[in-house]
Amino acid sequence: MSVSLTTPASDTAIHELTPAQKKKESRRVILSSYLGSSIEFYDFLLYASASALVFPTVFFSDLDPLAGTIASYGTFAAGYLARPLGGAIFGHFGDKLGRKKMLVLSMFIMGIASTLIGLVPSAEMIGSWGAVILVMLRMFQGIAVGGEWGGAALMALEHSEKGRRGFAASFTNAGAPTGAALGTFVLGTFAAVLPQEEFLSWGWRVPFLLSFVLLVIGMIVRSKITESPIFLAALEKEKNEPVKAKKKLPIVEVLRR
Repeated sequence: MSVSLTTPASDTAIHELTPAQKKKESRRVILSSYLGSSIEFYDFLLYASASALVFPTVFFSDLDPLAGTIASYGTFAAGYLARPLGGAIFGHFGDKLGRKKMLVLSMFIMGIASTLIGLVPSAEMIGSWGAVILVMLRMFQGIAVGGEWGGAALMALEHSEKGRRGFAASFTNAGAPTGAALGTFVLGTFAAVLPQEEFLSWGWRVPFLLSFVLLVIGMIVRSKITESPIFLAALEKEKNEPVKAKKKLPIVEVLRR
C-alpha cells in the first residue's frame, strides 16, 4: 500500500523564510526539543523513583520485601528493553512520514502511558494483573522515549546551520537530566509532605497524573514548529527519482553499505 506524503503549506513555506526568520524558527525548534525531552524523561525517570519507593508495596505486596523490590526493578528495566524498538520504529517512519509527526506521536504515547500508570489499580484490588498492566505501560514508555531521543536531536540539528548543528542537538540531551530532576523533586515532595499511608494510597499517583498537563503543554509547543527543511528537501528529491532507485527498506542499505 502506498502512502501519500504531503506536507502542509506552513511546512513547505520554511524554504521561503529570510535568514532572520530561519534563525528564529531554529531557536523555536531547539526549545521544543529541549522541552519535549524534559517532559518525556520526567515521565520515564519518574518511574525509576516510584520503582524504589512505591511499587514494591503497591503492586508486589504478596512477595517478601527483597523479592518485591527486585520484581519492581524488573518492570523498570522493561522500559529500557523497549527503547531500541522505539528508536527503530520511529526512525523508520520518521524518514517516511516526517520527523514532526513522529515526535508528536511519541509525546502522545508517553503522556497517555504515564497518566494511565497513575490509574493502575493496586494488587489489593486486582491482584497480579496490576503488575502486568504496569509492565505493558512501561514498555510503551520505552518505545516512546526511544523515538523521542533521536527524533528530537535530529529535528534540532536539521533546522540549524552548518557549524551549529552539534550545539543545537545538545539541548535534547540537556532535557534528560532536567526531566529526571523534576520527576524526583515532584515525587519526593509528595513523599515528604504526606503521611506514608496516604502517599502509598494515592499521593504517588499525582505526579503521574500531572503528566497529562505536561502532555498538553508539550503538544501545543510541538504543534507550532515546522517540519525539518532537510527532510522536505529529501522528500522532494525522492519524488524525482526513478522508481527503481527508491529503497523500500533503507535500514538494509545502512547495514550493507
